[in-house]
Amino acid sequence: MADVKGQENGDDAYDMFQEPEDFYQAPKEPTFAEHKLLSGKALKVRLVGHNPLWGHYLWNAGRTLATYLEEHSEKLVKGRSVLELGAGGGLPSLVAALNGASTVVVTDYPDPELIENLAYNIEANSAVRAKGNISAEGYLWGSQVKALFSYLISDETESTTYADGFDTLILGDLLFNHSEHSKLVDTILMSMKRSANSVALVFFTPYRPWLLQKDLAFFDLARDAGFDVQKVFEKVMDKVMFEEDPGDELLRRTVYGYELRWKT
Repeated sequence: MADVKGQENGDDAYDMFQEPEDFYQAPKEPTFAEHKLLSGKALKVRLVGHNPLWGHYLWNAGRTLATYLEEHSEKLVKGRSVLELGAGGGLPSLVAALNGASTVVVTDYPDPELIENLAYNIEANSAVRAKGNISAEGYLWGSQVKALFSYLISDETESTTYADGFDTLILGDLLFNHSEHSKLVDTILMSMKRSANSVALVFFTPYRPWLLQKDLAFFDLARDAGFDVQKVFEKVMDKVMFEEDPGDELLRRTVYGYELRWKT
């Protein structure tokens, strides 16, 4: 055993209780990504340096959802309340705020770093901040939605009266988390307004192509819960996000989009 006392006397002995210099990894710095709006202007979002929930990437579904919301803003955004789940950097929510949503609540797992980063992206984009219609909130899938509904209280209602749900829900690249499918469906059931015009947009890429059927099992749960499910979008991206990953490259480049609506 090393003689710790010897070090105190100036001897060059090994201290077994001293960690190597590189034992503690320095926190990774945040990164920034840009998304081009239909106007040609760039919208910059900050991403956390690293996160075990994958919030440090701007996923392909987030990019395509942002563009899809712009292209269909009259039906999906303008004058509507919008809720995003598992937002990461929150790009689609920022675009919804810019395109006339009445209220946008952008959420992710209630990790302080993730929520503070969402709040940063709201404040750092002056055009978004000026709208005054978007808020960041931590939310655990499947839990009660009362805190989310509090953003829907109008000035005309009493403080204890809550609206009956959000008009548009956004879920981008969440289906890889197979164990959470039922909680996601429960959240949609609790939070989407019971209206024929309400919709949940579910966009995803099968980053693990051999598990595509498990990704798609989410939609079986949604149908069983009482939703109509329709495929509305498909786009092959220019390149894969993770070049070293195995599996069918075309599938790993493709974004699929589905709508969930209440059965009529």
